[in-house]
Amino acid sequence: MFRKKTAIQEIVREPTSGGIVFRLTKDEKDIEVLLIQDSKGRWTIPKGHIEPGETAKMTARREIEEETGLRNFDVLTWLGKIHFKYRRADKLVLMTTQIYLVQAMDAREMPTGEKWMRGIKWFPFAEALNLIEYEDIEKLMLIAKKRIRAGDI
Repeated sequence: MFRKKTAIQEIVREPTSGGIVFRLTKDEKDIEVLLIQDSKGRWTIPKGHIEPGETAKMTARREIEEETGLRNFDVLTWLGKIHFKYRRADKLVLMTTQIYLVQAMDAREMPTGEKWMRGIKWFPFAEALNLIEYEDIEKLMLIAKKRIRAGDI
């Protein structure tokens, strides 16, 4: 049986912000990226909604702290923004996410995910790139690696 979708009644804009969190490996020859696994099993970066009165950079810091438990990190630079849309009942949600490059400063600090997450883990860059579910975030990860290697952060 074929179910007809309800017509879209409203378009909702949701500004969000987050970060590509990295750390240098012990030998400082490569980088690792911290990914979270959402409730549907997709690997992604920490991010969330911009609250009233917050800048995108403030939101990135708050969301990374909330979602990863990390406290010792620097929000280095803005990498870009991504757009995507999805349907929520009779609403079309247009989401814009500002993405920052974020360096974890203490290799001993252990990330702790929130209850809704299926996982949180540091991955070697190549593995993180392979696991990330969103192509636009992949592109920004490649830009981030290039800027880290060039010392342009």
